[in-house]
Amino acid sequence: MRVFVTGATGFVGMPTVKELIAAGHQVLGMARSDEGEESLAAIGADVHRGSLEDLDSLRAGAAAADAVIHLGFVHDWENFALSCEIDRRAIEALGSVLAGSDKLLIATAGTAGLAAPGRIATEDDDVPPDFPFPRVSEQTARSLKGVRAAIVRLPQVHNTMRQGLLTYAVAMAREKGVSAYVEEGRNRWAAAHISDVARLYRLVLEKNEAGAKYHAVAEEGVLMRDIAEAIGRGLNVPVKSVSAEEAPAHFGWLARFAGRDLVASSEKTRKALGWNPTGPGLIADLERADVS
Repeated sequence: MRVFVTGATGFVGMPTVKELIAAGHQVLGMARSDEGEESLAAIGADVHRGSLEDLDSLRAGAAAADAVIHLGFVHDWENFALSCEIDRRAIEALGSVLAGSDKLLIATAGTAGLAAPGRIATEDDDVPPDFPFPRVSEQTARSLKGVRAAIVRLPQVHNTMRQGLLTYAVAMAREKGVSAYVEEGRNRWAAAHISDVARLYRLVLEKNEAGAKYHAVAEEGVLMRDIAEAIGRGLNVPVKSVSAEEAPAHFGWLARFAGRDLVASSEKTRKALGWNPTGPGLIADLERADVS
C-alpha cells in the first residue's frame, strides 16, 4: 500500500515510516527541508515537499496515496491554540481529497482529558463537550463526510531521547535545579515506547475498522512522583512537592497537565489488533536517558 505520512521526519514519524517500509508498504513522506528530504530518502521513502500550512501540498500528497497517516503537528506550546488551528485545517484539507474514495485517514489525537478524575479512559470514551484543551484533531477527522477515518490516541510517547511532555519537565528541572511533582504526586500518566507506537500505526493501517478509536497505551499510568524522582536521579538534583498554587511558577505552561490524572487503557485496542507492547517502560527510559 502507498501511504502518505505527514510529520514523517518527526519523533513518531520516522519510526513509523521505518515500520511501514519494513512491512512492505511504500511510503510517501512529507518533508519541509532538504535535511528532512535526505533523511527520508536514506530509509527508502519517497519524498513529498510541503508543510502543514501548505494545504495544496497536503491535498497533492493525499491524492497520490492509497491511505494517509497524519502525524504532523506544530509543537508550539506557547501558541498552542494556533497550532491546533493549523492541525484542524490540515485534517480538513486531507479529508477533502479522500472523501468518497474509501481511502483510510488515520488521525492522531491524545488520551489526555478524556476521562473524569478517578476513571481510566477507554477507547469507548468520546471527547467530552467540556474538553479542556483546544486540539480538535479527533473531532475534525470524525466529522469529515464520506471519509473512512480511524483515530490513534497517544499517551506520553518515549525512548531514551524524548519522553513526550516530560521532555519539557526535564528541561524545567534542569533550569530550576529541582525536579517537582504536584501535591503528593499520586496522579498518573499513561505512556508507551516509540517502537510500540510505530507498530500500532501499521496495525491500524492493515486491520482497522472504519470509525474506530485506538489507544497506543503500554502503561495505563505511571506515578508522577516516580517520574519526578527518576528525573531527579538523572540530573542529580533534589526532588520536591509543589502545591497546586505553586505549580504554574515551577512548570509554566506545563502546569495545566502536571497535576492531572492522565490514565488510559488499551485493552480493546490489543484485542482488536493483536497489539502487544514489548518496549521499555517510561521509568526505565528515563533512568537510561542522558538527561544531563
